[in-house]
Amino acid sequence: MDNKLIPAIIQEQGTGQVLMLAYMNEESLRRSIETGTTWFWSRSRKKLWNKGETSGNIQKIKEIKYDCDGDTLLVTVEQIGNACHTGNKSCFYRTLKKENIKELALKGESSKILEEIYGVLKQRIREKAPNSYTYSLHKKGLDEIIKKFGEESIEVVLSAKHQRKEDLIYEIGDLLYHLLLLLVEKKVSLEEIYNELESRRK
Repeated sequence: MDNKLIPAIIQEQGTGQVLMLAYMNEESLRRSIETGTTWFWSRSRKKLWNKGETSGNIQKIKEIKYDCDGDTLLVTVEQIGNACHTGNKSCFYRTLKKENIKELALKGESSKILEEIYGVLKQRIREKAPNSYTYSLHKKGLDEIIKKFGEESIEVVLSAKHQRKEDLIYEIGDLLYHLLLLLVEKKVSLEEIYNELESRRK
């Protein structure tokens, strides 16, 4: 397999439910076998990660199979907690409808970072993560989150008017973070936002 990536389908022992799809390279597969828990290669962060290392939602490996072509893994696990960063048991919790096909293709890889950050924010709050800026804002309440979002909105306006493109991108990043936190606080999912935008496009 060398350093190439290979897709790994993660399946729950007993129920047979498909929990997620991730990618492994030779090193992550070796660590998975040595530790008995799943390790993957993050294509976005370009590094190894151990599933559940921070959330506690670990996957205890029961069996690893590979397909006839030797290019896909099937990993049977005992899942502790939820597999999906959204808080769902499985990453495959949505049913594809005909009208969603175009939307699925348009979203592509880039929008996944929003879903990833959304999931991390929920996790920080759920775990009451120490030294977490996210959790500290959550503890201060909705009014403080709204206040920070308003401040970041002003920063974006001022940056758009007076600063370089690089500065504007940075400020928009701050604004999007606080917007995602506001969505989490109000229990508004990204899927609901996508659906609203889709209805407007029609």
